[in-house]
Amino acid sequence: MIRRSLGLLRSVIVYWRPGRQPRLRRLYAPFVGAGDLVFDVGAHLGDRTAAFASLGAQVVAVEPQPELVPWLRRLVGRRPGVVIRQYAVGAAPGTAPLAVSDTHPTVSTLAAGWRARIGEVNPTFRRVQWGRTVDVSVTTLDELIREFGEPRFCKIDVEGFEVEVLTGLSRPIACLSVEWVSGSLDVTEGCIDRLAELGDYEFNVIPGEERRFVFPNWQTSVEIREWLRLGAGGSSSGDLYARLREGRR
Repeated sequence: MIRRSLGLLRSVIVYWRPGRQPRLRRLYAPFVGAGDLVFDVGAHLGDRTAAFASLGAQVVAVEPQPELVPWLRRLVGRRPGVVIRQYAVGAAPGTAPLAVSDTHPTVSTLAAGWRARIGEVNPTFRRVQWGRTVDVSVTTLDELIREFGEPRFCKIDVEGFEVEVLTGLSRPIACLSVEWVSGSLDVTEGCIDRLAELGDYEFNVIPGEERRFVFPNWQTSVEIREWLRLGAGGSSSGDLYARLREGRR
């Protein structure tokens, strides 16, 4: 219980520190506007849900961790336009074991293979321990679209399970982001492959917790793959952004 409380406190300090929300709103303003629908997949404690809602979006915040969902409801659940669903998102509906890190709840994951190797290839994960598993309900992006409609933007942060999330999507959506982590860039390339199957996307990246894109011009899939293969600018993690080329589906 103490470890869980300390892990939760750590997340609150990191993701709800003063000054974070204005920077997130500036980041997402080009993608999200009033009345747009947004999916926040891996919502954690809702800092990005709050930013989307502040921009006037309708937000579906999806988070599987039982200990986090009550806090997610307290922090953002009363905001207009925010709906919270206690699910993981994957390739097919069902149930699955979620490996939970009590001290680092933000890296709890469904990706067993990713969890087994990430500490060996990425130093920032070497002290992370996944001490228990909990069975969680799994939905898909297609199911969420059937219930809520097609989102303008979808944020995906699911610790190595990103390809499975995109596998559960059968149509292109306008804009999205997926987390990438050094040492598991094969997952990111798998996301690029899946997006290429869905539509004509172009790409950009933001390293770590920065708020500025690396490239002034959006990149092709070939160009962004080369950047990843050359070491991703030396960053240990970040977010890959994808958007459909104008007029293309």
